Amino acid sequence: MSSITARMVEGVSAIPAADWDACAGTGNPFVGHAFLSALEESGSVDARSGWQPLPVVVDGADGRPAGIAPSYAKSHSQGEYVFDHAWADAWERAGGRYYPKLQIAAPFTPVPGPRLLLRDAAVAPALIAALEAVTDRHQLSSAHATFVAPDQVPLFEAAGWLVRQGTQYHWRNQGYAGFDDFLAELSSRKRKAIRKERAAAVAGLTIRHLTGAEIGEREWDAFWGFYQDTGSRKWGRPYLTRAFFPLLGEKMGDRVLLILAERDGRPIAGALNLIGDEAIYGRYWGCVEEVPFLHFELCYYQAIDAAIARGLATVEAGAQGEHKLARGYAPVATFSAHYLPDPGFRRAVADFLERERDAIEQDRAFLNQMTPFRRG
Repeated sequence: MSSITARMVEGVSAIPAADWDACAGTGNPFVGHAFLSALEESGSVDARSGWQPLPVVVDGADGRPAGIAPSYAKSHSQGEYVFDHAWADAWERAGGRYYPKLQIAAPFTPVPGPRLLLRDAAVAPALIAALEAVTDRHQLSSAHATFVAPDQVPLFEAAGWLVRQGTQYHWRNQGYAGFDDFLAELSSRKRKAIRKERAAAVAGLTIRHLTGAEIGEREWDAFWGFYQDTGSRKWGRPYLTRAFFPLLGEKMGDRVLLILAERDGRPIAGALNLIGDEAIYGRYWGCVEEVPFLHFELCYYQAIDAAIARGLATVEAGAQGEHKLARGYAPVATFSAHYLPDPGFRRAVADFLERERDAIEQDRAFLNQMTPFRRG
């Protein structure tokens, strides 16, 4: 291990794309160089936005990155989808300074994936140790790896990080040849309800699936309007800049799936997805005309259609939303890992997480009984 060195660099763009992607792989588009550099180049993440990109890199004996953590100095807890506001409040009431903290994540993206990007799996402990060293040396309150891929959770546990659970709703493709095959797995009542929803949602509309060069400035202008409307209602102000969207299309257009609903040729609603090696990831939705059930159609049912057509195993439609249950999306566990250097703070959070985990696991067991699939 003596040949391994760790360093922090100022942004994803400071690392050649080939070196970054040799660690990140191709499976999850949100940790690839194209997506993360588009966030930086568009001004969506920077020190002013409270997301200062500071990737931590462990170099191998060959001098090239053997492991990378996509990490950020955060001056707030917005855009993370794993809520630690109560922790921040408790720490600051005790006289501490919670921010800045170190966040290991794909910004604004509640999608499980690798948070240790590894060309060489053997450097994982060194990369975690480097994250701890950054936290300690800069006297940060904490480090947080959010939406950690399940197979990487044991790596953080072995290093003594606290693990937190959450719940999302994912759709699984059981080798369906078409949407009707999926519906056949549901109870008769749910099957009829979904057919009724779909018919009502698309009445008088044209639905278009666009990728790559099919998405031009007209489509991005329309989607920007949708995104602003949703963002202003949910977050107060949208996280992403207007420049991000065409840059995303330029850098990874073949992995972008924009689903538009049009009335008489005019886009009235849209859902933006990214395509991974095994999944479709629903990210943003918005509309300028309220149509009953159109949100469900574009974000859930059309995504299922697209996954079946591409032979993909999963649709991940974003954070939260028990309304997804009735539409065939089942509850799954999500994980985050947390490094808290202060022993007293760590004990308090560990106690909270133990109680929270029991409640979440019980809730997920209950939700699994509420899925619309036929019993037996």
